[in-house]
Amino acid sequence: MRRLRALAAIAASLILFASQAGGQQPVHRVGVLANNENPEVMQAWLEGLRERGYAVGRNLQIEYRYSQAQTERIPALVAELVALGPEVIVSGGPQNTVGAHGAAPNIPLVFLSVADPVALGLVESLAHPGGNVTGFATVVPEGFTGKQLQLLKELVPRASRIAVLLNPENPMTQRFRPDLPEIGRQAGVALVVVEASQPEQLETAFETAHTQGAEAIHVLGDPLTNRLSAKVVGLAARYQLPAMYLFRPNVLNGGLISYGPDFVDFWRRAGASVDKILKGERPGDLPVEQPTRFHLIVNLKTAAALGITVPPSILALADEVIE
Repeated sequence: MRRLRALAAIAASLILFASQAGGQQPVHRVGVLANNENPEVMQAWLEGLRERGYAVGRNLQIEYRYSQAQTERIPALVAELVALGPEVIVSGGPQNTVGAHGAAPNIPLVFLSVADPVALGLVESLAHPGGNVTGFATVVPEGFTGKQLQLLKELVPRASRIAVLLNPENPMTQRFRPDLPEIGRQAGVALVVVEASQPEQLETAFETAHTQGAEAIHVLGDPLTNRLSAKVVGLAARYQLPAMYLFRPNVLNGGLISYGPDFVDFWRRAGASVDKILKGERPGDLPVEQPTRFHLIVNLKTAAALGITVPPSILALADEVIE
């Protein structure tokens, strides 16, 4: 596999040299480090680039690497991308972003789906990132996690104990975890924290939530629960736990409710940031962008299976209702 990648890199370099020698427009090289291959996301990403005049094979070469929510793979994947000489690296999620920035601080970086890049030390501020990094923050506004919890409580008003599923290896968890007791107090519920950083730990986490008397579960956004969406949704159904998610695919797979930004739109908008950097702008001068809106999605079939009547107040707010 490594030999094939090395041959591919050599071939790409020859193509780049030939196009430049022939007077054609330069071929820019971009590296992408994502959690998994998502057709909808990739289509939006390429559309955003095409809107700015880029086409793969003509003036753009993109190298993809996927960590599959396995943090131990990230250093090797970043090393592979760096060896290919990208002008920009685009990273999805906090683990990939922290890994890419730490291993290649001199390569411009555009991140996506990082909850609070200031707290992680990636940027100095949202308005003036500084350094070599910019991107798209997801849930920087204070109170976002509390808003998710309030929506879940509105769906399950009887719930007095709600589990919170988190990945202790996610760097953003370290930022939000200390806030959980106060968030629970404001929502009028006791929060039961359960953890999973590996696929085999998910079932134990749900079983623990059940045995500790949780009446619902709040699944914090993480590459692991996103990649294993069907498994997580199945466990929530098995243990009869109404669940709040960050990602829309969880609800499409049968989850109860999700509330979060439009992640597909992030990837489309990333094309503009990459374009500016390729044209010479410094990443640190490009403000970190935030969601323009948050989407609420409800699955009525799942609600019925759980014996939940979705209140009109939530149906009125919902951007998408799955029946």
